[in-house]
Amino acid sequence: MAPVIRDTVMDVNALLTVIRQQFPGPPAGTPPPVAPTVEQDKTRNAAATLRQAMGQVAQEITQLGEAMRNPAVVSDRWTLLAEIQRFRTTFREQIGDLVFNSMSHMVDVARKEVVPGYEADVKAAMTVRAIVADLTRILSARLEKVRDAEPEDVQWNAQQLQNELDAFGRTAAYRGLRAQDKRHIIESRGQVGRLAAMASPVKAELLQLVQTLDGLVRSLAAVNQRKVLIINDREVWAVCGVRLERAQTLLGSDPAGAARFLAEAVMVAQSLYGREPGLDAFLRKTRKAPLGSLSGAELRSTLETLQGLLASLGGM
Repeated sequence: MAPVIRDTVMDVNALLTVIRQQFPGPPAGTPPPVAPTVEQDKTRNAAATLRQAMGQVAQEITQLGEAMRNPAVVSDRWTLLAEIQRFRTTFREQIGDLVFNSMSHMVDVARKEVVPGYEADVKAAMTVRAIVADLTRILSARLEKVRDAEPEDVQWNAQQLQNELDAFGRTAAYRGLRAQDKRHIIESRGQVGRLAAMASPVKAELLQLVQTLDGLVRSLAAVNQRKVLIINDREVWAVCGVRLERAQTLLGSDPAGAARFLAEAVMVAQSLYGREPGLDAFLRKTRKAPLGSLSGAELRSTLETLQGLLASLGGM
């Protein structure tokens, strides 16, 4: 892991050096321009934003160095991995903000247009959210089956749970988890494997394990609070709202057009999967439905259902 730490520090410091060289602050005591032009204002504000962000990133570099000298961090592999992952994620977000905020002073842009890797980060976060939502449903169903299981069915349920965790471990979502969450999943998988290998595992032990796993996986829904998803979800919510408004206005005069806009709204809303259970159920139900051919009461009902579900999100 030493090369990862070294490369992270070197890359971030190289960026800070470039910013210091290309955007030095004005000498102390220099008064601002008496009547700056609009372009001068934009340039000065962009440079000030860069320098402010640079200070925040520099503080993180200092904190990373302190963490790497902390015995409590470096003595435990999982704790060290978690700290490195946290710092690298923070650096990516801060540098993305640095680029976007400074550019925003110059021109009206979207993050995906100027922040390197932004779209890939959004896609990865959406993948984690979607698969975690499905795993939550799977574990909830497994929990009910274990509760109702007869003694002779306990081993079978343990084996099924083992298969479900193995399948999750092969997903892109698992690879995108935080180190500490991976650790808990791996440890739980080991306990499940032990029970699955027993001829007569104790039901109470399996039940406790599934309950713990269920709570752990539900906690992974915190991915919804990641900045990249909050920004993306607001944009998606707005786009869906526009499509649904168009559909609403066409209900009486052009049902086919209304159905087309509804289908577009549902397609866009699929990227919100994992945000809220009620919306998730609707999106699963409509994935293969011929929405573009709906008409009459069914068209109106589906439209109003989606409007209500999106309204319940409160604009994120």
